Amino acid sequence: MLLAHGTPRAAEEIEAYYTDIRRGRPPSPELLAELTRRYEAIGGLSPLIERTEAQRAAVQAALDRHAPQTYEVLVGFKHVAPRIEDAMAAAGARGMHRAVGLVLAPHYSPSSVGEYHERARTTAGAIGIDYAGIDSWHLERTYVAFLTAAVTDGLCRLPAGSKVVFTAHSLPERVLTDHDPYPAALRQTAEAVAERAGLAPWGGWCVAYQSAGRTAEPWLGPDVATVVTDLAAAEGATGVLICPCGFAADNLELLYDLDIDLRGRAEAAGLAFARTPVVNADPDVMDALARLAVQRAAES
Repeated sequence: MLLAHGTPRAAEEIEAYYTDIRRGRPPSPELLAELTRRYEAIGGLSPLIERTEAQRAAVQAALDRHAPQTYEVLVGFKHVAPRIEDAMAAAGARGMHRAVGLVLAPHYSPSSVGEYHERARTTAGAIGIDYAGIDSWHLERTYVAFLTAAVTDGLCRLPAGSKVVFTAHSLPERVLTDHDPYPAALRQTAEAVAERAGLAPWGGWCVAYQSAGRTAEPWLGPDVATVVTDLAAAEGATGVLICPCGFAADNLELLYDLDIDLRGRAEAAGLAFARTPVVNADPDVMDALARLAVQRAAES
C-alpha cells in the first residue's frame, strides 16, 4: 500500500481538497483564490496524481520481478479519493490478509508519516488485515545515490561557489516538544549527500524548510526564502541549487513554491538558480522501495 498526499483532479475539487487539508475548516475566499492562482500558474493542476500512479506501476513491476504473483500494489491518498481507508477496504474485499504500508515521503514524523500509518493500521485492524508500516527511507542507499547524482549534475550548471540548500516541507514547531525525529532525519539525508558529493562542510550546503502552512503558530525554520535572501546578501554569492530531498514526486510545493516563487526571488537578488529533480518513478529507487517492502513483510 503506497500512502500519498493526493491533489485535486479538477479545478472544481480545489475547495474540498483545501478544506480537507484544513481538517474540515473551509478556506476563506481569499485563501481559496490564492491557492487557485498557484495552480493556474503551473498549468491548472498539479501532476501529483499521475506521478503517484507511475510510482505505483514501477513498484509493482519491481515486486513482480522479485516475488512473482505475491504482491499487489494499491494507492491510498490522505486528502482525495481513493482515501487510505477506501484502499484498505478494497484490499480486504479482494481477500488480501496482509499489508505493508509505504508512505511516499522519506522522512518520518509522527504528525506526517505516522498519521498515514495510523489511518491505514486502524482500518486494516477493523477488517482483519495484518498491517506493517515502513517508517522511513531517508538513508536508503539508492535514494542517497540518486540525490547525490542530481546535486552533482545541478552544480555543473551553476557558477562556481554556488550553495546547495536541502529542503523538506516544514512542520509546526510544536513537534519539537515531542522529540520529533524529523529535523534530525532531514539533516542526516543532507549530510549523506553532501559527503558523497564533496560539498564544503561549512559554506557549501545547508538545510532549510519550505511551504509552511498558513497558520498563526510558528513553523520549523529557517524558511528557504530567508536562506536565499541572506545568501544573496553575502559577499561573493553566485548561485543556489535547491535539493528538495524531502519530496518524492513533483507537486505544487515544487513547481510553484520553488520553480516560480523562489526562482523569482533568487534571480531578482542576482543569484543563479537551479533545482534538482525529485525521484518520481526512477526505476532504481522504486526497485529499492520494493525491496524494502519485501523485507518488511518478512519481518512482520
